[in-house]
Amino acid sequence: MNTDTIFREYRPSDAERSDRSAGDRLRHREKVRESIRENIADIIAEESIIGKNKDKIIKVPLRGIKEYRFVYGENTPGVGEGDGDARPGQVVGKTGKEGQGQGDGRAGDRPGVDYYETDVSLEELIDIMFEDLELPNLERRALREIPSDRSTKRKGYRHVGIRVRLDKRRTARQRVMRALATGRKQDLAQVEAANEMQEIAEEEREPQYGPAAVLQTPVKRRFPFHQDDLRYKHLETDTREDSNAVVICIMDTSGSMDTMKKYLARSFFFLLYQFISTRYRNVEIVFIGHHTEANEVTEEEFFHKGESGGTFISSGYQKALDIIAARYHPSLWNIYAFHCSDGDNFDSDNPAALRTAKELAEVCNLFGYGEIKPLGSRYYESSMLNVFRRLDEPNFQAVLIERKEDIWPSFKAFLSKDRVKE
Repeated sequence: MNTDTIFREYRPSDAERSDRSAGDRLRHREKVRESIRENIADIIAEESIIGKNKDKIIKVPLRGIKEYRFVYGENTPGVGEGDGDARPGQVVGKTGKEGQGQGDGRAGDRPGVDYYETDVSLEELIDIMFEDLELPNLERRALREIPSDRSTKRKGYRHVGIRVRLDKRRTARQRVMRALATGRKQDLAQVEAANEMQEIAEEEREPQYGPAAVLQTPVKRRFPFHQDDLRYKHLETDTREDSNAVVICIMDTSGSMDTMKKYLARSFFFLLYQFISTRYRNVEIVFIGHHTEANEVTEEEFFHKGESGGTFISSGYQKALDIIAARYHPSLWNIYAFHCSDGDNFDSDNPAALRTAKELAEVCNLFGYGEIKPLGSRYYESSMLNVFRRLDEPNFQAVLIERKEDIWPSFKAFLSKDRVKE
């Protein structure tokens, strides 16, 4: 029997290249990402996130990730009985204890659930949030194609690569690690000291440490760099979607939209804006604010300017139709329209609102309507959802937003990949 098929000759470089903690770090990072996904609705509901730029660091509270360990049993005396339907692994005979819940009960002596805060950049949080979302029914418009820009992202390090991508610091660190692993620490220290003296002499040109003085005391480089020490930066091309599209954001800015309603609407549009700018290139965004009249506004005005007055929802839809007719022909552009309002429309405008909504749905890939109705708000019976029930366009979808926690589920309902038609 050939022993080479079982045993492999030991090579020191194998042990030096191995990183036993890499798997643990990757597993922990995936646990963190999983926890963020599970709690994303609560994270989005925090007002501190809305309006931040992508470089800001967000402290995200995460449930403690526990390792497997042995624990003491309850040692509760008694005999248990059942009906015979228990399944393998099922926990039986364990009752709740004081101090374990989140209610207003008495103080207990049981440990609670551990939480800790981890620092996550808003850009990384956005990547996790939007990884399962995309613009539905995005089509390539052959008559007007806009080439997508490409960018590169750092994707770790490799053992091979071109010279210009050599990471000198990591390469030197690998050499130090190899020296320590082979017990040559003292030799390495001598070489490092000599190299440092030579660098100082070359930079400062001091007499006592000049080039001649250094050369008079030759140092034998007994621990040179090895091929296994080299670390090259690994860059990966980041290609984004390349279909020309326009997203039209329409928001009710009338007097009935109080502070809470405007916050919910702007939170939704903030997520939409971040999603579009992060996931897609060459997508134009149009902002429209309306009361009894509609106007195209800037991004700054859309997210920060408040207005008053009555409500003609049809004015916002008609403005969107005019902009589409003038600049974004449906045969050349993928068109997406989203509207947020409290649904408190002037009654005489409802027929016009329904008509223009139908016309908008006919030229859009997706038309979404979000009705903002905070719990306990007045005029709850006034709702455009009842009017839009007569709108049976397949690409129209309406959602109801009653609290901050509804923003993320509503956003996913519009842009989930499950909506995409094959």
